[in-house]
Amino acid sequence: MRPIAARAPLAGGHTLDGLLLATAIVGISLSGPLIATVAAPALAIAFWRNALAVASLTPVLLRGSIRRELGRLSRRTVLLSAAAGGALAAHFALWLPSLRLTSVASSVALVTTTPIWTTVLLRLLGHRPPRLVWWGTLLSFSGVLLLTGVDLGISGRALAGDALALGGGMAGAVYVLIGAEVRRTTSTASYTLLCYTSAALPLLVAALATGVSLGGYSAETWGKLLLLTVASQLLGHSLLNRVVRGLGPSITSTAILLETPGAALIAAIWLGQSPPLAAYPALTVILLGLTLVIRAERAGSDPAAGTDQPVPSREPPRAHTTPRTPA
Repeated sequence: MRPIAARAPLAGGHTLDGLLLATAIVGISLSGPLIATVAAPALAIAFWRNALAVASLTPVLLRGSIRRELGRLSRRTVLLSAAAGGALAAHFALWLPSLRLTSVASSVALVTTTPIWTTVLLRLLGHRPPRLVWWGTLLSFSGVLLLTGVDLGISGRALAGDALALGGGMAGAVYVLIGAEVRRTTSTASYTLLCYTSAALPLLVAALATGVSLGGYSAETWGKLLLLTVASQLLGHSLLNRVVRGLGPSITSTAILLETPGAALIAAIWLGQSPPLAAYPALTVILLGLTLVIRAERAGSDPAAGTDQPVPSREPPRAHTTPRTPA
């Protein structure tokens, strides 16, 4: 399997990719603050985010070669894709409620600790990540402890939100690891359709089983659900899928780390959610640790980094990848 080579810094032909990348970061940074304002249950938001994405992508993805590939997929590939969708459903089901319990900045910072849990899972599976990855993981985890300590001093409700967001980050690690295996033999387009469909179904069942209303919302709420789907699910992640070929996975995944300060800034301006001053050092430590993890991976073999969308290449990430899932 040919590794994905690193790309040169932005210049000339990469200028457009740079602009698209900036737009994508704004899109995914909008996710947390926007979800915090949607007047709908968390399970309903999670379901519609996936269902609307599937509905909009299906007419395009079921054309020609993608339709033929879907017909040739093995039973193992279909089952693994369904398992990845289940992990993604758990990621959303845990993370979205946390946005109602703690600050957007804390929630996004904790849910984006996916590389930490990916590193731990890979070690349990017998892989040996570079030493710098462990240093980055420990640094990020110390930031997590610092941040949760800040929220514990605020309220038990905020700490519960932190725990849910952290669980969402763990579920995200399971999702990207299973997805990395599936993408060894499956195109991104086919995997995307199967995964999002598999995520929407258990969320639908959970919503119906718990009596969560999936309709009857105001026009404003439906508008925000559509905006979330377009800005964060389709526009944000689709543009990340577009630019990673030109900029390379390391530049793209490192830029995705800007989601945390981006979401915090949007929440402060739009929602008036300014975290306590003690939270800022914790956010900084988490970002520094995640940056070390990605730099270590780049120094090793520059593997592809994951998102809460499949990696936009038919070249799947290697087994030691420690990808990061944007919201």
